[in-house]
Amino acid sequence: MTTAFDESERRIWAGRAEAYAGGFARLCAYTVPAVLDAVRVAAGDRVLDVGTGPGSVAAQAWARGARVVAVDADPGMAEMAGRAVPEAEVRVGALPELPFGDGEFDAVVGNFVLNHVGRPVAALRELRRVTRPGGRVAVTIWPVPAEAGQALLGRAVAAAGVGRPEGFPPLAAEDDFPRTQEGLAGLLRTAGLAEAACERVSWVHRADPEEWWAGPAAGVAFIGQTVVSQGPAKTAEIRRHYDRLRAEFTGPDGMLALPHAALLATGVAASA
Repeated sequence: MTTAFDESERRIWAGRAEAYAGGFARLCAYTVPAVLDAVRVAAGDRVLDVGTGPGSVAAQAWARGARVVAVDADPGMAEMAGRAVPEAEVRVGALPELPFGDGEFDAVVGNFVLNHVGRPVAALRELRRVTRPGGRVAVTIWPVPAEAGQALLGRAVAAAGVGRPEGFPPLAAEDDFPRTQEGLAGLLRTAGLAEAACERVSWVHRADPEEWWAGPAAGVAFIGQTVVSQGPAKTAEIRRHYDRLRAEFTGPDGMLALPHAALLATGVAASA
């Protein structure tokens, strides 16, 4: 069953695969090696990449010798991943109902996918279901509070006096959870995953200022929908605040150095 939040996420991402790949995808790819290490991907393993986007996880898993299956809720993302990793089997599919049988995979990963589902526990139970007993599941999310670099665009929106736009419902209170290490590990335990653990991964993302603005200006992600839903005048005001605030992160070479962090949680699919 999809929720109002799920339906909103489908609208947010529809038709934005290229714009995402041109900017934010590079940020999200930073955690991929750690995610694959966490599920101990080895040659010959059957790996499922859920929420593949442009195929960053799928590509690196295949490079390690894995047999890769990837799914994304957005057809444009799935098409892009299929072009990027032709060796992988890529399908359109969305949590919390995946088109696979029980225990089909040695390892299952969702890099930043839990940020975009309306029922996170149900989503994790589905990841557990399609993982063989003893296989591993790994997911990443953005923590709250966010690191300074991640908060830059949100600060520009707030400085312009812009709130949450209509038509984009938040996650239902009963489905939300603390975006902390213990909060995410606890969510995995609730979903029935054994040996749940969570670590914080930190890095500094370097980006051209125009690249960093281009994603929101194209409506990518919730922050982008917030920006473009305001109309030209208010969007221009957000841009002015962005240009002012980004000076805090701009180096002598003109590039942004944006501190980011993610939460990486792992668990084991126990025997039935």
